[in-house]
Amino acid sequence: MTGRIVLAATPIGNSEDASSRLRDALAHADLIAAEDTRRLRDLARRLGVGLTAELVAVHDHNEADRAAMLVQRAREGAAVLVVSDAGMPTVSDPGFRVVEAAAAAGVEVTVLPGPSAVLTALALSGLPTDRFCFEGFLPRKAGERSRSLAALATEPRTMIFFEAPHRLEETLAAMAQQWGDERPAAVSRELTKTYEETRRGSLAELVAWASADAPRGEIVITVAGRPARAASMDELVAEALVRVAAGERAKDAVADLASTGGVPRRELYAAVLAARAEDARGT
Repeated sequence: MTGRIVLAATPIGNSEDASSRLRDALAHADLIAAEDTRRLRDLARRLGVGLTAELVAVHDHNEADRAAMLVQRAREGAAVLVVSDAGMPTVSDPGFRVVEAAAAAGVEVTVLPGPSAVLTALALSGLPTDRFCFEGFLPRKAGERSRSLAALATEPRTMIFFEAPHRLEETLAAMAQQWGDERPAAVSRELTKTYEETRRGSLAELVAWASADAPRGEIVITVAGRPARAASMDELVAEALVRVAAGERAKDAVADLASTGGVPRRELYAAVLAARAEDARGT
């Protein structure tokens, strides 16, 4: 670890998820930048690791000021470990400015991978995982939150959000208002802990659940992206005509477009022939 900055993922709930590499890094670091030094000491105690490193609190309010110091210590040869309270530093947690400063200074940065609430909730959601985006916490003020959700109305990827339990019902209701009651979603709480739970359903169903049960614990909301809109017959005909004009056989173009567009091949072929005849009359 000497002379570099190491970002280390910490358990998001169950301390047994800590890797042997994390234990070793905690035991041998020269300097540890922790989001909360008290929580770090508690984690080390639970892991049976004796801390000998200098501890520095680095959080949202002071990271910009302390990033240069951490980078300088690494340039001088110190093993600098950066940890957040839970999960991966920089992901909705401090650490980004440290990496930014290190990259600008040419200081090596590496990662000890580990638990992630984002990926754990995504895997549990039952929603598409091939394409997704992480949106973190939505704005607390209703107007700003509505504008943020409106901007995501056409997002086709699965979306992942963090939320506080006392704002869960309000946030789910705002999502339902913007994106529709039937949009599929999931709410995960207390991931990897004793009372871990994931609820799946429509946004309307999850609003009713949150209203009745008042869930507690750390919350992750996963919401399906906007479903792809089926192409209209006119759009399919127009695309077929473009492909025919480019040299493709009409039957081949129609067969492909009918399959992907979910329309009867004969109906589409007849519409294409009619459109070609109309074009011929027009010329």
